[in-house]
Amino acid sequence: MIEAIDVNKEYRRAGAIIRALNDVNLTIKSGEFVVIHGPTGCGKSTLLNVLSGLDFPDSGKVIFDGENIARATEDRLSRLRRMKIGFVFQDFNLINTLTALENVESVLWPTVLRSSEIEDRAIAALRDVNLLNRKDHFPVQMSGGEKQKAGLARAIIHRPRVILADEPTGNLDPDSEQEIMKLLKKINKENDTTVLVVTHRHQLSSFGDKIVKMEDGKIKSVE
Repeated sequence: MIEAIDVNKEYRRAGAIIRALNDVNLTIKSGEFVVIHGPTGCGKSTLLNVLSGLDFPDSGKVIFDGENIARATEDRLSRLRRMKIGFVFQDFNLINTLTALENVESVLWPTVLRSSEIEDRAIAALRDVNLLNRKDHFPVQMSGGEKQKAGLARAIIHRPRVILADEPTGNLDPDSEQEIMKLLKKINKENDTTVLVVTHRHQLSSFGDKIVKMEDGKIKSVE
């Protein structure tokens, strides 16, 4: 479903060239749960951004559903992300002036769907992540684990084919970390949703069907 072929990416920082991705090759099949782990700065978040079209590789191909998106237009990439990808972020990225329900609904604004259908979908998504009882609460009223549940509900409301999660447990306590990973696994199994998790915590590898280890911009192993 997603394939990186000979992908390279460099950044210039303080006059120095940083090789973030170095001849990366990776295949992610439909329905897989993939965990990419490695130390901070090894290139795993850059790889996630390239695979989702949030960033472009300097060279190589990124195949998403049979289409090379490495040189796609921003309009095309925006439609792809809106229709097929759900994002989960380390810092939650919730809007503080919106309730949990409204944050989840916001993914579908504007849309051809009726407001009642948007609300029904948002309620169903919150129920799926065990957060319906907090639907009228604002982010400031929620714990870190609850905020990430809201973020996860927001990621699945439009029924994406892929969930891309960048350090989704990075700001969570151990119990919340396990709960979020179990919810991701549940969504993966019940909906046949492809899930890609990037993390510096190798302990989370046990959740993956495929485990990818990265170091210094390179893939060191795939299990």
